[in-house]
Amino acid sequence: SLFTENVLAHPCIVLRRQCQVNYHARNYHLTPFTIVNIMYSINKTQGPRALWKGMGSTFIVQGITLGTEGIISEFTPLPRELSHKWNLKQIGGHLLLKGLTHVIAMPFYSASLIETVQSEIIRDNPGILDCVKEGIGRVVGMGVPHSKRLLPLMVLTFPTALHGVLHYIISSIIQKVVLFVLKRDNSHNLPTESSTSVQSMLDAYFPELIASFAASLCADVMLYPLETVLHRLHIQGTRTIIDNTDLGYEVLPINTQYEGMRDCINTIKREEGMLGFYKGFGAVIVQYTLHVAVLQLTKIIYSTLLQNVS
Repeated sequence: SLFTENVLAHPCIVLRRQCQVNYHARNYHLTPFTIVNIMYSINKTQGPRALWKGMGSTFIVQGITLGTEGIISEFTPLPRELSHKWNLKQIGGHLLLKGLTHVIAMPFYSASLIETVQSEIIRDNPGILDCVKEGIGRVVGMGVPHSKRLLPLMVLTFPTALHGVLHYIISSIIQKVVLFVLKRDNSHNLPTESSTSVQSMLDAYFPELIASFAASLCADVMLYPLETVLHRLHIQGTRTIIDNTDLGYEVLPINTQYEGMRDCINTIKREEGMLGFYKGFGAVIVQYTLHVAVLQLTKIIYSTLLQNVS
């Protein structure tokens, strides 16, 4: 599951983000068929490296997020996990922790976003820690020169925290509901003394994988328009050059002039229509199709092991 999410599906994340920030695009890539076609074109002209760019920085952002969350929860009363006897105060503190974590990781997320959408044709080979260096430079106002259209981090704080907290809330609720339903349906198949350890592992972990998959899918689909707005605000003024997602063999500059979240929403709605918020949605379908395939493969492998042990 981790391999699929962070490595195998990374080209889908790259194309998804490039489509989201490409306000020039005439092809919105709402279906998986056009996404696969443009992936092939980019791979043919730039090589497979172009589809896995920025993967290292995404791991760094995840590490910074987890580390920040742990440090804040260690030195503040904000709970990292909710107990079974939770109350509104604990929930508020827990969500505040999540919001603060996303805000602190925000400049590094911006740097990682740039690495994943920047065209391989014009960029130099990035270092492993360039994401960290550029994130710190964004905070202190030094490093790579940006245009005057670059939005201050304060403007990005609310949409970043909103997206992160909403994604966590939606995915947590969906995961608990799906897990409850699956465990209730499997309650009559409780392991007996004669059941094997393989069957026990299958019963224990497979519902968790299904619940995690459903939670991520629902959260990504429901928040896709907000994510499009968020990525456009983050990328503005960074002088980023992206691949032409209509053709796959040209590059395009990002020259947007959004004043903030509300202006970005109104501009997309006016100039690109409501479907403009869903540019690159076909990549989500491809991404979670890969997840389903890996889940099925995992189940087949465990079932085969179970038969052999029996």
